[in-house]
Amino acid sequence: MSLTVLASAMLLAGCDSEPEGAVQQQDELSAPKPPLIGEIDYGRAGTKMPASVFADPDGAELKTEQLLGRPVLLNLWATWCVPCIVEMPALDTLADVMGDDVKVLTISQDLTGAKAVEPFFEERGFRNLEPWLDPRNSLSRELGGEILPVTILFDGNGEEVFRVTGGYHWDSEDAIAAVREAIAGSE
Repeated sequence: MSLTVLASAMLLAGCDSEPEGAVQQQDELSAPKPPLIGEIDYGRAGTKMPASVFADPDGAELKTEQLLGRPVLLNLWATWCVPCIVEMPALDTLADVMGDDVKVLTISQDLTGAKAVEPFFEERGFRNLEPWLDPRNSLSRELGGEILPVTILFDGNGEEVFRVTGGYHWDSEDAIAAVREAIAGSE
């Protein structure tokens, strides 16, 4: 939680002037979800997917070269990143809508790996997302993911089509249309 949001919540809690016995509604004190302000950026289109390896919580490895052959929407995120958490259900929905047309991969940048990610996935019950781990953040460094979340669409040849830095409404009609258009244009 940012210091500004925390201070605002504390200020609201400290300024209650309701009559004695009145109870503030909990949602009035809860910090609002941050807006998802990411935008599609085609500036790095054509950049090759780096050779990298990440793993699932059981230690099974996946190499980026194994992803070639179909489009991949690769999302770098962390359990401590609020916009990441907010957009995850939208990514789950996008994965459902896109089916086999696009592989949606969420790769955690949490330093504690499975210890943080497994409970996160269990609590949320995602139907279409798998927990992948990159606790050394090697993929993030190679992809220029200084800010999380960063989500990159690669075509079947492993070339970047577009990226979004920051949270995004992946389940919106605009996002789904952009992904469909991008993969149709790369075939």
